[in-house]
Amino acid sequence: MNEAHAEEPLETLYEGPWLRMLRRGRWEYVERTHGDGMAVIVIAVTPDDNVLFVEQYRIPLGAPTIEMPAGLVGDDHATDTLEAAAGRELIEETGWSANRLEVLLVGPTSAGMSNERIAFVRASGLTRVGTGGGVDNENITVHEVPRAQAPAWLMQKQREGYELDLKLWAGLWMIEHNPDGSPAV
Repeated sequence: MNEAHAEEPLETLYEGPWLRMLRRGRWEYVERTHGDGMAVIVIAVTPDDNVLFVEQYRIPLGAPTIEMPAGLVGDDHATDTLEAAAGRELIEETGWSANRLEVLLVGPTSAGMSNERIAFVRASGLTRVGTGGGVDNENITVHEVPRAQAPAWLMQKQREGYELDLKLWAGLWMIEHNPDGSPAV
């Protein structure tokens, strides 16, 4: 942090059960109050080579979105790990369980507005264990899209009025690649 900003007082503008809004000098931002601001996004391909996407109405956008399965670390489990959160979210949202969960990359999602960091987690060895759909009235629709058709399917959904999480394209790339560009094994 710039030393000049570090010396400015921190003011809490709002604190709720999930978010805290802060101001330091003229800079306003939000923090997640659970799991050190960590979230996971799960890159998952079924044994039939279908990519798992989830559809959910998002109140802040006022629109339905297409995303990869994702969720907060530590939202209900104080001792959560990235892998545990990814495995739980994959099952809750899609009904698929993974034999292996590999954390690929961790970084900020919107560094100018939030402390949230997201971990890309690649899931492999998938087995269907339920129907998915989320918990607590999340009302999630699961889409299993053939990998070769996924980019075109996403663009069709955008034309239909869906908001697309831009991390989808990074996730699609990381199906076959590690973050350093080497092939995924």
